[in-house]
Amino acid sequence: MRAAVCAVAVAIGLAAHPAFAQTNPSAAVFWKAVQARCDATAAKPASVLGQRIAQTAIEEFARFDGHRIDSNGRLFHFGLTEAEQDQEHGDDRPTRLGDLGWWRVMKYWRAVYGTDIADKLEARGYRDASTATDDAQAVELLRVDIGDLLRAADGVTDPVAREVLRETALRAAIIDTPWSAAFVSYVVKQSGVSAKAFQFANAHRVYIYDAFATSTAELTGQADERIYRACPVATTRPRAGDLICFQRETALAGTSEMAVRERIRAELAGSPDARTVRRTHCDVVASIDTPARKMYVIGGNFLQGVTAKKLNLRDSMRFSVAQKGHCGGPGDWSLPQPSGNALNAPDLTKNCSLSDKKWFVLLQLR
Repeated sequence: MRAAVCAVAVAIGLAAHPAFAQTNPSAAVFWKAVQARCDATAAKPASVLGQRIAQTAIEEFARFDGHRIDSNGRLFHFGLTEAEQDQEHGDDRPTRLGDLGWWRVMKYWRAVYGTDIADKLEARGYRDASTATDDAQAVELLRVDIGDLLRAADGVTDPVAREVLRETALRAAIIDTPWSAAFVSYVVKQSGVSAKAFQFANAHRVYIYDAFATSTAELTGQADERIYRACPVATTRPRAGDLICFQRETALAGTSEMAVRERIRAELAGSPDARTVRRTHCDVVASIDTPARKMYVIGGNFLQGVTAKKLNLRDSMRFSVAQKGHCGGPGDWSLPQPSGNALNAPDLTKNCSLSDKKWFVLLQLR
C-alpha cells in the first residue's frame, strides 16, 4: 500500500500493451457487458458465503473493539489500535491475548504466510535517530526483516528480557508493515475460502487485479475459480460479502473511477511488477440497511485499527461515491496557530469526511 508508483497517464498505460488494446473490447462495450452480469448477481440475496464473510468481519471487528465512523464521516468511537498492549488496565493483572492489538494483527498475517512470518515482515528505523537531538537533521531510512531481530533476541539469556525483545520486534513490524490486505485475507480465509478461489495477499492490488481478470474471463467464456469479479462501484448494488475499494495514488488524484478501472484492465496483460494502481484499500461489506439507505463496511489498518464505516447509498441502493461531510466552517475551529507556522492551518471549507475516498471498484462475490 505504501509503495511508490510511477506517475504515468492512462493513455500511456494503454499504449504499453498494444496487442492487448487491439483485442480488448472498448471501455463502453466491456463495462456494459460486465454491468449486466453484476446487476444479475446483485438482484439476488447475498449468498451463504457472502453472509459468512460479512459475519466473520463483524465478529472480528467486535473482538478488536474497533473504531466507528458515522455516515457523516466522523469518528465517534476510538477503539483498540495495532500497537496497544491492553487498553483496559496498565497494572500487573493477567491479560487475555485477545486484548492485545498487535497480537490480533499477527493472526491476520498468519492467514497470508502461515507460521513462517519471521522473514516476511520488516521493521524500520532511522540512522542514529535514537541518539540524535536535532529535529532538523535529515536521516537515512533503515529496514530490517524481523527475523533478524528475533534471532538476535533469542541470544539473550534472561527469559523475561528475551520475550519482551521478541514482542517488541513483532509490535514494531505490525506498526511498520501495512496490514489492511492481511485483514481481508484473514476474514475470507476464516470463512472457508480456499487459496484457489482467493489469493491471500499482503496487498489489496493482488485480488483487485484478480477480480478484473475474472470479469474479463467471464466475457470470453474462460474458466475461472476466483470468487470475486470487478464491478463499477457507483452503478452496482452492494451485498454482504462484497469488497469495496478505493485508491490512494497521488498521480491519480484527479482521475475518474472509470479511468482507473481502464488503467487496471490495460495492465492485466503485462507483468504484475509493472502494475501502477498499487496504493489501494478494500473494506468488507458487512451489512446493508435498506430502510435507511446505508451500508456498513469493515476494514483493517484504518486509523491503525479495525474500523467500521457507515456509508451512504442512493435511492437506488447503489453506492454514493461522494461520501461528503462538513466541518462546520472556520468559525468552528478557533485554535490559534503556532507563530510562523500558518501553513498548517486546517482548511475547513473542504470536505472533512473520513469516508470521502477515491472509491473506484466493487469486488462482487459471484
